[in-house]
Amino acid sequence: MKKQNAKRGFNYWCMLFLAISLMVSCHRNHTHLSDAQNTLVKDSVSRMAANIAADVSKNGPRAWLNYFENSPDFFMANEGQLVFKDYESSKAFILNTVVKNIIQIKLSWSSIRIDPLTARLASIGADFHEDQVTSSGKTLSYDGYFTGIARFDGHHWKLRNAHWSIKASDAVKH
Repeated sequence: MKKQNAKRGFNYWCMLFLAISLMVSCHRNHTHLSDAQNTLVKDSVSRMAANIAADVSKNGPRAWLNYFENSPDFFMANEGQLVFKDYESSKAFILNTVVKNIIQIKLSWSSIRIDPLTARLASIGADFHEDQVTSSGKTLSYDGYFTGIARFDGHHWKLRNAHWSIKASDAVKH
């Protein structure tokens, strides 16, 4: 009985702490951007997305590293699973595995949605189409949806985190 009451009391205090933390954090982090700031963030993140597609399509999978935030805070998920826990794990996998197996990528975005969160953070979501040419000469085509948070580091917009989802029936081999 005492254990049960102690557990209920603990749960109560945890829930109360969580509720207060959410109220305080939402109040303190409320940032209102002017229309000009909002437009500037949307335009600059849109340019980042266009540059990603052009750079990856021209220079291959290695180019992704130019757009991932070089930070232990970076992470990436794919199909709901964490695939890169930080920048270093993404760099190692891309340089040691991906570039050996995928020799060319053609990436295009559509229906891009950008939501400025602050002057230095924005949420991005987009449909994508990607054609990958493997080292064996096969072309794999994928359609899916991408989401991420972009952060302005003072010089460039970089992806702080990202998630890819592939439409299950869209993997087509040529």
